[in-house]
Amino acid sequence: MNSIHNKAMVDLGVFHRIDINLYPLFIAVYEQKSISKAAQILCISQSAASHALQRLRQHLQDDLFARAGSKMLPTPFAEQIYPVIKNALFAIQHISMQKQSFEPGMVQSLKIAVHDEIEPIIFPKLVQHFQSLDLYIQFFSSKLDRKSMATDLATQQIDFVIDLEQNFGEKIQFQKLLQDQFVVCTQQPEMTEQLYLAAPHIGVSSRRTGVLVEDIYLNRKQLSRQIFLRCQHYSTALQILLLNPQAVLTIPQNLLDHLQVPPSLNIFPVPVDLPLIYLGMYWHKDLKDNSRHQFLRSEISKIFA
Repeated sequence: MNSIHNKAMVDLGVFHRIDINLYPLFIAVYEQKSISKAAQILCISQSAASHALQRLRQHLQDDLFARAGSKMLPTPFAEQIYPVIKNALFAIQHISMQKQSFEPGMVQSLKIAVHDEIEPIIFPKLVQHFQSLDLYIQFFSSKLDRKSMATDLATQQIDFVIDLEQNFGEKIQFQKLLQDQFVVCTQQPEMTEQLYLAAPHIGVSSRRTGVLVEDIYLNRKQLSRQIFLRCQHYSTALQILLLNPQAVLTIPQNLLDHLQVPPSLNIFPVPVDLPLIYLGMYWHKDLKDNSRHQFLRSEISKIFA
């Protein structure tokens, strides 16, 4: 029993040689794969970050990161110590904050990454709600980058992502805000399944390549459509519909409600059974007990309840 206890004892004598401020830098470089981005998050100069990393390398007697092109990639030793250091910093953060009382007035900013087609649905309601609470918050809307969203959420460069429901891994939490359904917009006077599948379609996506969500559902039913144009914005697609009487656009109803729809266009239910789609907010699991984050999640949920 005593030998086990002795192994668990903390050697306080070594702590005069440890600079704990170096370890948040290690986490930031590891997650961002960049010294300059880590410096930006920590609000220090790139030169200061480089010097601090060099000190940590000397202390731990390992290179920690190796440059590969524009990225800083972790060494095997850095891979090994990353979860231990991150858990230790979370524990210290929790101890430091648990006695601090949270007040809504302490919230100074709200940073959300969202697709620019969805922004008009979300941000007017968001600003109106928080202003009704007499909170003076600075709002930031940034373009959604799904490839970096997990890292951006983990490092709190953004507070939330608002996007269609999909799986981004166990570390990313999702809560539904809005239920939506696809409708069809076209100059055609009627819309049947046969007409829908035979018509030339406009697809809308900000991605350069990749299958559109409507086609994923159609493929599951062993159905297909012909996309003659793929563009980035639904407003563009509506204008092109005016140039092609046979063309068809499949669009979420909520998005269509926020656009100027020319009177010559008709709106129909989709004649193929497509499932409902859900719009919601994503956040990082590690922030679930953060008082500020809990407050923001609760208020955003109220907006769309």
